[in-house]
Amino acid sequence: MSAWRAGWRKVAEKARPRLRRPPLLVLPAAGWFLWFLLAPLAIIFVYSFASKGVYGGVVMKFSLSNYVRSADLIYLHIFWNSIKLATLTAASCLLIGYPMAYVMATASARMRAFLLVMVVVPFWTNFVVRAYAVKVLLGEQGPVNALLASFGLISEPVVFANTAFAVWLGMVTNYLPFMVLPLYVSLEKFDFSLLEAARDLGASPVKVLFKVLVPLTKPGIVTGLVFTFTPALGEFVIPDLLGGAKTMLVGNLITEQFLKTRDWPFGSALSLLLILTVTGSLVLYLRMEARRQKAEEGA
Repeated sequence: MSAWRAGWRKVAEKARPRLRRPPLLVLPAAGWFLWFLLAPLAIIFVYSFASKGVYGGVVMKFSLSNYVRSADLIYLHIFWNSIKLATLTAASCLLIGYPMAYVMATASARMRAFLLVMVVVPFWTNFVVRAYAVKVLLGEQGPVNALLASFGLISEPVVFANTAFAVWLGMVTNYLPFMVLPLYVSLEKFDFSLLEAARDLGASPVKVLFKVLVPLTKPGIVTGLVFTFTPALGEFVIPDLLGGAKTMLVGNLITEQFLKTRDWPFGSALSLLLILTVTGSLVLYLRMEARRQKAEEGA
C-alpha cells in the first residue's frame, strides 16, 4: 500500500505544474472570454441594480426597482411573445431543415459539396442585407405579389410588410442554416443500413422515421434547436425591419432602453433576465436528459 501511495504522489507531483500553469495557447481565448464576455456581464449585473439619471445615464443608487418593473404585465407579455416566436422559428427550421439535411447526407459526394456550399452562401452576405431581401421579396411590388397576380390569385397586392408573418419568414430564412448544419453533421455519421433493416423487419415508414432515424440523430436535433432558439429569442433587427412598430419583442425592448430612452439600468435588468431564461432552459433540459438516460440505463 505504501508503494502505491508513493507512486501516486510522484504522478501528482509531476502533474501539479501542468495544472498550475495553463497552456499558452489557451491564454488568448481566456483573455478574450474574460474581457469581452465576463467583464460586460459584470457591468450589466451592476447596472441592473442602479437607477436612471434625470437626463439618462446611470446613478449608483442600488435597488430592485428594475426587476420589479420588469414583472409588469406588459413586459411579461412581450417576453411571452418572444418565447412563442422563438419556439415557432426553431420548430419551423427543424421541419424545413431536417429533409434538407437528409437529402444532403444521402447525396453523392459532388452533389453533397454543392448543397453544402448553397447552405453556407447566406453567411457570405450581411445579416441586415438578408433581412432587407425578405422585405423586398414580400413587398407590394415584389416577386411574391407579382407571381400571385400572374396566376390570377389576387386582384391587388397583398400587404405582407409589418406583419407577424413577415417577421416569422425573416427569422426562418436567416436562421435555417443554423439548423441544417448540425443536422447534416449528425445525419452524415448515421448508418443508413439501419433503415433498411427496420424496413425488412416490417416497420412502416412512420415508425422508421420516429423509432430509428429521429432518436439516433437526436444530438443534431437538440444542437440545431439550441442554435436557432437562443438567437431568435433575443433578435431585434428582423422584427424592427420586417415587423415595424407592430412587433415588439424583448430584443427590441432592450435596444430601445439602451439607445432611445437611455434607461441603461432597466435595459441591463431585462438583458440579465433574458440570459437567465435561456440558461435556465438549457440547464433544465440537460438535467431532464441526464435523468432520462440514467433511467434507461437502470432499466
